[in-house]
This record gives sequence, C-alpha cells and structure tokens, in this order.
Amino acid sequence: MITGEALTKKRCVSCETGAVGLAADQIAEMLKAVPLWRMDSSGKRIRREWRVRDFVTALDYFNRVGEIAEDEDHHPDLHLVGYRNVAIEICTHAVGGLTENDFILAAKIDLLPVELKK
Repeated sequence: MITGEALTKKRCVSCETGAVGLAADQIAEMLKAVPLWRMDSSGKRIRREWRVRDFVTALDYFNRVGEIAEDEDHHPDLHLVGYRNVAIEICTHAVGGLTENDFILAAKIDLLPVELKK
C-alpha cells in the first residue's frame, strides 16, 4: 500500500510522455494515501475543501499551492467562494481522469500549513 509520505517523495511525470490513467481499483488504493481528498461527482477528479481564517489567508494558501504546482508542472483547479471557503480539484486533463500525478500533488498540498476558521 502506498502512503501519503511516499507520494510526497515522488515527482510528477510529463503528461505528454508518461502519465497513465489509473483504473478504479488503483484510484481506491491511492485515495487511502490522501484520506482528506474525495472523488468528485464525475469520478474523474479528486477534491478537498477547507474553511480558512480569512480572504488573505486563502490567497496566501493559493500562492503556496501554486508554487508546488509550478514545481511539479501539474496544475490544480483552485476555487475561492465566500472569501474563505477554499476548494482544490485535481485531475490530469491529458488522460481525461486521474493519474499518479494527481495523488502526488494532493499529498504535497496536504503538507502545507493553513490557518483554518475556528
């Protein structure tokens, strides 16, 4: 079984040359490594939500997520609603679903500290 820690030690591979879509059983195993993430209703992306302290906290968090995404060359969809409700969705558009890259990125995002609304 793969762990979130093991995923954080990996690097995303190029979507053009090496990213391979995962089968349903592989996705189920990968989700165990990032338990705060859920499949969205389409079954083609994973999603996590937070309620952060305030607007500035949300923007700072997105900037730090963006740095990881750029470093991995794998970019999530970032959503900010109601000034502090944050959601991130990840998929691999090139394969029309999920690859190991998505779970690597999710695990690395999980390492980022963020101040939540109390």
